[in-house]
Amino acid sequence: MNRFRNKLRANTALSASKERDGEEAKAEASVDVASRIAYLRKRFSQSSDVAYHNFVTPSGLACALVYIKGMIDLKTVEEKALSVLTCLDPDTPNEDLFSRLFERMQLPIALQSVIHLLKEAERCVLDGEALLLLEGERRMLCLSVSVTKERSIDEPPNESVIRGPREAFVENIETNITLLRRRLRTHRFTLDMMHFGSETHTSVALAYLSGVCKPELVAEAKQRLSNIEIDGVLGASYLEEFIEDNPYSPFPQMQYTERPDVVSAALLEGRFALLVDGTPIAILAPVTLFMLMQSAEDYNQRYIAASWIRIIRFIFMFISVMLPSIYIAITTFHPDIIPERLLMTVSAARENVPFPALLEAFMMELCFEALREASLRIPKAIGQAVSIIGALIIGTAAVQAGIVSAAMVIIVSVTGIASFIIPHYDLGLALRLMRFPIMVLAGAFGLFGIACGVILIYFHLIELRSFGVPYLEPLAPRQAGDLKDVFVRAPWWVMKKYPSHAASGNGLRTHGREWAALKDEEE
Repeated sequence: MNRFRNKLRANTALSASKERDGEEAKAEASVDVASRIAYLRKRFSQSSDVAYHNFVTPSGLACALVYIKGMIDLKTVEEKALSVLTCLDPDTPNEDLFSRLFERMQLPIALQSVIHLLKEAERCVLDGEALLLLEGERRMLCLSVSVTKERSIDEPPNESVIRGPREAFVENIETNITLLRRRLRTHRFTLDMMHFGSETHTSVALAYLSGVCKPELVAEAKQRLSNIEIDGVLGASYLEEFIEDNPYSPFPQMQYTERPDVVSAALLEGRFALLVDGTPIAILAPVTLFMLMQSAEDYNQRYIAASWIRIIRFIFMFISVMLPSIYIAITTFHPDIIPERLLMTVSAARENVPFPALLEAFMMELCFEALREASLRIPKAIGQAVSIIGALIIGTAAVQAGIVSAAMVIIVSVTGIASFIIPHYDLGLALRLMRFPIMVLAGAFGLFGIACGVILIYFHLIELRSFGVPYLEPLAPRQAGDLKDVFVRAPWWVMKKYPSHAASGNGLRTHGREWAALKDEEE
């Protein structure tokens, strides 16, 4: 029975598609404005905001303008199109008018295109442009007079810096491309525009530097993007899940950012970027673990301070994953490795706690995660106050009630602070997830369990790839030339070579005398 229903639905859809194609072919073959308007009215029958403006030129030629209300600049249409057409000489032949409009493009509008198919006409209207139809002419004119109110360019809320640019991407892809053009004034800057989503037709730009980004990397990115089939793309994360190498890994294999300077720096390193219309987030690939541990602030500070901050960052990354597990393992299985006076203090603090260290740590970690998420979801005006007051009240009450020990509250607090130091949110989230299975192994097997968990994570990271680039590069495999920007940040005058994944001819960045010589050679 279900098979019969599915077959009936498929036949009904097929017949409706054939009927629609027949009506479209009939309307396209006609040069009558009324028949094409009737077809568009049927296609947009459920869209009450589509306007159909019919008018006649002084020579008696019937015309129509189709657009969506609120998506075009009516003043520009009136001044640049309607006023020109309605003020023509009545003796102007229609053939001369068609030649002026469709061949010589004499309407004073910068962006206009000639289209021939009604499917293109539908897309023109849905994209917020104006469609011009003329009686006796099969060709149609698409006028780019769209107007949208967008957010002003402001400081990035999630990637603020002390020294450096204060600009962030907005939701308009054209504005975002302009922000990159202002920084990359070179003919190598390449943009490949694509559209995704059968219902949304979202514009996506693949950006890279020709000659710096490897051609095989660009080809692989285009191949993966071409295989995407989805009804709508409303953010960069939609594409990220389709094209990443290992979708089952908790570790992010692409980097996201809202800073144009970060995207420009990534393009100069031989990586590519995806800009999605409607979102201020750009995604970068390929990426390694050490790239995700870098911040825009590292390259705006002096290299000595930046190197020290980066070392602190790696130390606290280790603390954010391992500190609760080490505490559980030592207090449960290996108390003999703790100094005697410290052991007496810890034992006295845990004397009245009725739960084992593993359960105690799990309760505190889950409470901390709940407070973290609550502070993100509630209004910003009270979010910080609620998170701080909640942590203080819950921690103090739990210690006084004897549910958890004071040492565990300190351990969880330090771990939470350490997790906030991770620059990339998705990487910090992955490390937070890794913390819980390692805690279970520590509670079951002690330090041996921790060692087994670390080895398993290391094996996973060794096998992980981001568009063919090893996740632990340049440590595994070792690339000696790229180690200048891993645990420390070397001075700019030392980092003369492109990263190993870039496609530079001699591997050297062209600057100083080399750049002048190259420029003279090109001239």
